[in-house]
Amino acid sequence: MSSTVFNNNLRTLGLLKVSQQQTDIINGPDYKQYIKILYLPAGYKIRVDFSCFDTQQPTLFFISPNQYLEIESAGEQSGYFIFYNRDFYCIQIHDQEVACDGLLFNNIGNMPKVEASQEETAFLESLFKEMIQEFKLNDSSLEEMVRTYLKQLLIRATRSWKRQHLKNAVTEQQSDLEFFRKFTRLVEEHYKSKHTVADYADFLCMAPKTITHKFNRLKLPQPNEVIKNRIILEAKRLLVHTSLTAKEIAYELGYNDPAYFSRLFQTKTGESPSGFRANFLG
Repeated sequence: MSSTVFNNNLRTLGLLKVSQQQTDIINGPDYKQYIKILYLPAGYKIRVDFSCFDTQQPTLFFISPNQYLEIESAGEQSGYFIFYNRDFYCIQIHDQEVACDGLLFNNIGNMPKVEASQEETAFLESLFKEMIQEFKLNDSSLEEMVRTYLKQLLIRATRSWKRQHLKNAVTEQQSDLEFFRKFTRLVEEHYKSKHTVADYADFLCMAPKTITHKFNRLKLPQPNEVIKNRIILEAKRLLVHTSLTAKEIAYELGYNDPAYFSRLFQTKTGESPSGFRANFLG
């Protein structure tokens, strides 16, 4: 398998070609811990958590370490798979949109993909070739050059993602959008122990009503729904990918009353936790 990997002082970035032969390796446990970017031509079918995607044209997918990725079938043409860790690339506050938890990852509606136009396809394929060339050269500046290419990829993809997934009204309300990012980052960090909008209002030093008004302006789901949806997503992951009981999952997600948690799960999904597990794995 043709692979190119940089590894130095815990900083890791790798680039693999994707084809039918590599799907088992990419689907395996080796890359779970990494932030992942997939570039797939038309004809691929992949699953990210509980959503399935068929590529009709060259498409980029952005997958966080806590998401489950499975390439179900490969197209005729090869794609590319980049994996890296936060130590290799994580830009701080001044560059939030393209940071390691920027708009492309864990975003509004959990949409991890960007479809590439012909012009963008040409740019991306050239960029991957340049990266491969850098690995072949293996010069002392390899790390910086590859990081630069990765940042270019993230910036271009972020621009495209905003065009494809955000309404104009949202992009005009940049401060509200950044507030939503801040709220979802807090939820990502604390959803196992903080379950109410009031909890997050305390973190943000504002009234719960203010948070709701900001979400309404963006025409987004209610903040309480964002919190509950994140909890239910994790519950689904644990039901499908572990052997924990529904009761153990309730405790894991910060609910001391498993019956209350089961009712919440039933309300949100239309199935009991055990029913969801049986139907998904059946």
